[in-house]
Amino acid sequence: MSRAVRVATLALLLGACGGENPPPQLPASAMPSATASQTAGAEPPDPLGPQPTVATGAPFVPPAPQVFAGTNGITVWLLERHQVPLVSCDIHVPTGASSDPRDKAGLAYVTANMLDEGAGTRGAIDLARAIDDLGAQIGTDANADASFVTVTVLKRNLGKAFALFGDVVTRPRMDSAEFKRVKDLWANELREREKDPDATARVVYRVALFGADHPYGHPWDGTIKTAKAIALEDVRTFYKSSWRPDRATLVCVGDIDKAGLSSLMDAAFGAWKAPATPMLAPVVPPPPKGPWPRLVMVDRPDAPQSVVAMVKVGVAAASPDKAPLWRANDVIGGSFTSRLNQDLREAHGYTYGAHTRYSSSRGMGQVVAYAAVRTDATGDALGAMLADLKKFAAEGVAPDEVERSRSQARGELVSAYESDEAIAGRLASGASLGLGPDFDGKESQLRDSAAKADIDRVAKQYFDPDGAIIVVVGPRARVQPQIDKLGMPAPEMRDAQGNVLTTAK
Repeated sequence: MSRAVRVATLALLLGACGGENPPPQLPASAMPSATASQTAGAEPPDPLGPQPTVATGAPFVPPAPQVFAGTNGITVWLLERHQVPLVSCDIHVPTGASSDPRDKAGLAYVTANMLDEGAGTRGAIDLARAIDDLGAQIGTDANADASFVTVTVLKRNLGKAFALFGDVVTRPRMDSAEFKRVKDLWANELREREKDPDATARVVYRVALFGADHPYGHPWDGTIKTAKAIALEDVRTFYKSSWRPDRATLVCVGDIDKAGLSSLMDAAFGAWKAPATPMLAPVVPPPPKGPWPRLVMVDRPDAPQSVVAMVKVGVAAASPDKAPLWRANDVIGGSFTSRLNQDLREAHGYTYGAHTRYSSSRGMGQVVAYAAVRTDATGDALGAMLADLKKFAAEGVAPDEVERSRSQARGELVSAYESDEAIAGRLASGASLGLGPDFDGKESQLRDSAAKADIDRVAKQYFDPDGAIIVVVGPRARVQPQIDKLGMPAPEMRDAQGNVLTTAK
């Protein structure tokens, strides 16, 4: 029944029940008079009164782990969380791709890959089955600054899983048959990487910014040429010099206490002794130096779309600029509602997504703006990206962006501390870069307190495209005429591994 019909029916029933006498009427003097605002069509006053003001809450400050010395000199970070019967641990050494020999880029990467290809008394298949039987996850990896082994498992299976974890860290088998298999798979991955314009752009802008001889100048997983040069003996030697207990930090998060963890460590790492040779200091690469090419292009005649990128020198993880840079990055390209994404994707339809990011590394890293765009709109998309970045650098952030980025920063940190595995990974990453156990707590307050002037300063320093390297990966015959209209200089041509083919004139 419609509202109008219900109202009419109710009126008839009331009339039938109420007899012939009409209800008494208020005198005209008692009738409420219409205010000027009501007669003008404005909203009447809220009968509940004005909306109360809610005070801004304090930023989330995560708890810091306790730090103590473990078995054989291992540094331990422990954050107890007993809400869920789960434990996640991450052990690392501060040696990564920045320690690769010049002609053997990817050595740290393939060494990490070999750690779980058989360990202790188990071959690769038996080890994988033993891990699966426990419902555990054990992983290995390496980045620019460190190498990692991780384990996550339910508490009831922690003892057995931690023993396997210890074997992977301290007793990798490094079998020749497994190395051949890993190396064949690695070569296939590198060939596939060269077919991906986005992956190619990441390789090329890193080499262009840092230079091929810089510790950060090559991709972490190496190149086809350098992978061929790495032998199993190289891997064994790298492991022996890098993986030693007096250089290792173990981060554990979850349903375990100090006594329980110490007992597990004694059993798993008790036989792992540091050699008598001097301990290697972590590599802290120098800042990259120019002169840099203005425009770098990789010709991909078969590419279905182009990738455009701008890259500049960034910050080290411990830099005081990192906190306001997080806020600036969020505004210009670090979230879906960022300026770049709203312009290039929503307003113009050049791309499915435009982004900015900055690296977190022991030495100075890079700041990048990038997008995969329609080939026919490569020039227009690049022009729009550079214009957005230029405006951002010149004008800074708007007042509403200051508050929105503060809210985003709070939300990001809260979400990062939702699971034991994520917390362990975050703390281990910070520890590998030399950051303290209370770094996240301090960083949270610095992000939150960053004022507009702070954000504007880093926006100008790190996102102004003047002096930046522009990288374009795509079919040159189609995109070069478009880019020429932007007044760009002649490009420096490079291949998919970043090698210079022809220099700009």
